[in-house]
Amino acid sequence: MREHSRPRGRREAGGGAGGADASPRRERRGDPAAGCGHRPAMEEGAADLRQRKKQNCTESDKMAPEERNKENSKLGKSPKYMLIQRFAKLFFGCLAAVTSGMMYAVYLSTYHERKFWFSSRQELEREITFQGDSAIYYSFYKELLKAPSFERGVYELTHNNKTISLKTINAVQQMTLYPELIASVLYQASGSEEVIEPVYFYIGIVFGLQGIYVTALFVTSWVMSGTWLAGMLTVAWFIINRTDTTRIDYSIPSRENWALPYFACQVAALTGYLKKNLNCSAEKFCYLLVNASTYTFMMMWEYSHYLLFVQAVSLFLLDSFALAQTEKVHEVYRIYLFSVIVGYLLQFENSALLVSPLLSLVVALMLSKSLQMNMKKSTFVSRLLKIMYIYLVLTVAVTLNFLLKMFIPHKENEHLLKFIEVKLGLNTTKMKYLWTPYVCMLAAFGVCSPELWMTLFKWLRLKAVHPILLALILSMAVPTIIGFSLWKEFFPRIMTELTELQEFYDPDTVELMTWIKRQAPVAAVFAGSPQLMGVIKLCTGWMVSSLPLYNDDDLLKRNENIYQIYSKRSAEDIYKILTSYKANFLVIEDSICNEVGPVRGCRVKDLLDIANGHVVCEEGDNYAYSKYGRFCHEIKMNYSPYVNYFTRVYWNRSYFVYRINTVISFQS
Repeated sequence: MREHSRPRGRREAGGGAGGADASPRRERRGDPAAGCGHRPAMEEGAADLRQRKKQNCTESDKMAPEERNKENSKLGKSPKYMLIQRFAKLFFGCLAAVTSGMMYAVYLSTYHERKFWFSSRQELEREITFQGDSAIYYSFYKELLKAPSFERGVYELTHNNKTISLKTINAVQQMTLYPELIASVLYQASGSEEVIEPVYFYIGIVFGLQGIYVTALFVTSWVMSGTWLAGMLTVAWFIINRTDTTRIDYSIPSRENWALPYFACQVAALTGYLKKNLNCSAEKFCYLLVNASTYTFMMMWEYSHYLLFVQAVSLFLLDSFALAQTEKVHEVYRIYLFSVIVGYLLQFENSALLVSPLLSLVVALMLSKSLQMNMKKSTFVSRLLKIMYIYLVLTVAVTLNFLLKMFIPHKENEHLLKFIEVKLGLNTTKMKYLWTPYVCMLAAFGVCSPELWMTLFKWLRLKAVHPILLALILSMAVPTIIGFSLWKEFFPRIMTELTELQEFYDPDTVELMTWIKRQAPVAAVFAGSPQLMGVIKLCTGWMVSSLPLYNDDDLLKRNENIYQIYSKRSAEDIYKILTSYKANFLVIEDSICNEVGPVRGCRVKDLLDIANGHVVCEEGDNYAYSKYGRFCHEIKMNYSPYVNYFTRVYWNRSYFVYRINTVISFQS
């Protein structure tokens, strides 16, 4: 019985196997019964298989941390140890970043105190440390604090007719006074009137922003390289090259000193946002920070959209060559678009933003997005699409910008291009505070990044030592060596700079301002160089005929005309120019009139002579054609016809003040 049972079992098994094979065969041959009978069973099997795959995937995802923990335990590192190591790295990195920013702010405050003896000066002596356009910015801050209410102060600034003679200006729009608005609100809302003087509160905010600037550069370098040693090196190079990285030493209220810290925060947040393998919380935080810093940067500086345009071009190139995630890049484009719209509305419908290259480029990029679908595949067609995409974006951007300038009324200030060129430092080897900080950051990233060292070793085909190990060693050793060498060489210089007592004393300017406040009529209008007029407006509050502003054609023309007091023009010509602006007093600066510059042809009086055709340079020789002497020299002689038009009322070693006669009495 056992012998017969085994074959029978085999036949049953074989029959079972054969039966199992028969149904697919019949189904393939087109047997409808077989297909109908087994299709539901196959679908159920496929569903079970998919369910098992999902379970296996989730189980594998759940098991992935455990497997990593096992690997870490094999390497002698427990999960708790790894967590403590990451927390320690983050804690000490953040501590170093914040400490660097705070120390830099303290350094600037100490240097400012040592340079100007600020705390031991009277209010008038403190205010004359603000020169040129800086004096104008701070003067409007003072006016806001003196106003009976914030609303009244803003109205007086937007309808200002007490600063420039014969002209009503919107000072908030023309001078981008949002920093002063914010500072005045904070000063009054925080109850600081009883604690700190307005000038200390104002410069304290600016110094604090510079600390945030340094911290943002630190964080950016840290995010790029993965080590906070790069941040320390960035801060060190930034401070060492301070003359090329900032103008905070001699122009505290300048717009870039308020705006560039926000731009640095935007760059740091953008670097983190574009980073791959970023967790959801960090990505949301970076996205919100990019939004806030971009909007604020747009409001703080009238030239901010030019920097954002350069940034947008960089993102466009990264996206075109598949070096950044397309969706994130286009999200940044939307931020640019909303920033321009918000800036246009809050800056009193500033048409310069609508015709800006940033808006044209962003709109062109968003319109051309459909061509990016198959562009990142490494095929011949994708390469053609890539070329077409770049060409299309540039063509659409240029065309759109041309059309906007045709249909949107705006002032075409060609002089601004030259001014921006000087601001960006594109024509000099030194004026580079926009670019040098990021050069320091990139240099620190290059020294401290293990990935770049590994790329270099792979390119050199180094086989003697494992490239990963050598890259890790060098990425820590090289910045450490550089840091110690910088500390040894430059730290004593910085300490000497802080301990050295400098002398800033300008009694002639103090005497001039005191005389104006005591002797000049309240309704008087003063004329002179735009830089001096800014100081007079700040220190005395008197009306002036010109200001050091560069975004208004009428003010530029005024500046050129009033500068003729240092040219070879007749007394009658100068008198007509000054009376056309209702000026009552003229201030001659001896430093401009008797300027002895190292390079002839670059002094104010040389430029005026060349512009007026009074001096012609031919083959290295100068030929003078004016029949009049230099006005600023001749008026000091006190002879006719100069005494007929002008009467000297005050003078000291640096300044000569003349009253412009309303009744001309001709004398021989």
